[in-house]
Amino acid sequence: MYNILIEKNEEDTKVVVVQDGKVVEVYNEKYDEKRLEGNIYLGKVKDIIPGMQAAFIDIGENKNALIHIKDLLAKESTTTGNVNLDISNINIKDILKPGDNIVVQVKRDCSNQKGPRVTRDIKINGNFGILMPNSKFITVSQKIEKREEAERLKNIIKENLNLNYGMIIRTAANGRTENDIVKDIKCLERRWEKIKNTANDCIKSKNIPKKIFDNNGIVGKIVTDLAENNLEKIYTNDYTLQAEFKDINNKIVIEENILDKFDAKRIMEFKKKCWLKCGGFITIDVAEALTAIDVNSGKFEGKKEVENNILKVNLEATKEIAYQIRLRDIGGIIIIDYIDMKSEEDRNAVKKYMIECLKNDRTKVQVMDFTKLGLLEITRKHILGR
Repeated sequence: MYNILIEKNEEDTKVVVVQDGKVVEVYNEKYDEKRLEGNIYLGKVKDIIPGMQAAFIDIGENKNALIHIKDLLAKESTTTGNVNLDISNINIKDILKPGDNIVVQVKRDCSNQKGPRVTRDIKINGNFGILMPNSKFITVSQKIEKREEAERLKNIIKENLNLNYGMIIRTAANGRTENDIVKDIKCLERRWEKIKNTANDCIKSKNIPKKIFDNNGIVGKIVTDLAENNLEKIYTNDYTLQAEFKDINNKIVIEENILDKFDAKRIMEFKKKCWLKCGGFITIDVAEALTAIDVNSGKFEGKKEVENNILKVNLEATKEIAYQIRLRDIGGIIIIDYIDMKSEEDRNAVKKYMIECLKNDRTKVQVMDFTKLGLLEITRKHILGR
């Protein structure tokens, strides 16, 4: 069961995800650094880059956006998208030219060096489905395992969705009535019509580039992700959220001092050193290229069976490391320097436990092997796709 805490003030927005009563994710978005992911823009083509089969689009933000030819073409597969599309006989110059107007959605946010990545493959999130107005296929979340239920849902979509649109059926649709699903479909179609009408008005008034749909930054991302995952309550001090998320406003509770709940305020005070119950500790160093985590025995005073004591500290450290990685949304390459273990069996036990501890993480995580230097390698995708 999930709860979300959202505290807004003049400087930033803090979002805390609570799972089964424990704070598991913390995010902080500065007012002047609001995320663009999910926003839809009416942009103007600035430059074509034939060698990259890409183009720069002015979307009205600080940096021009980049679009690749595969993000211009309608998706051909329900599983791989356009990853395997042969573009050898397609030239981006035949699709776009400087000065063209184009409706795009941000798929990857800005970094320090690069502008956002955008796509023409628009996705609009609903309670039970994701509308894809530029694709025509219908697919079902893999988490809906019963074939009969998946077919029932697909048939409802086929009978009620505009033939020119596609849809991804979300896990939350499992077991819902036809009336619930149809209501969501029509809501999404109306939302897309409103976006199109806004774009047409901007073209007529020559108000280009223009943001024509705001995904509400970090709040929109987290609420959308968790709306289908046993979301219990959203606690916030922001009265506007009830209007922005009408479909779930019965779960929104307006309160002050939000971060006092679940001990969130204390947990959000990230420190480089994290103490373990056994007396050991871990240190977390986040750098540009990777994150290094070091395990130390600290005050641990086990004197007998040294190897077993080392394993005990390393296992406790593993649980805390998995927790801190998710809590802080640490991504990219992560290197863990455990207390030296001589036994291959102990190293395998630590690796197996790390995989177990990371199983509830909401993003893709890969636990690699120990290196020759005894370092455990992990790769993790940021929840917020930095």
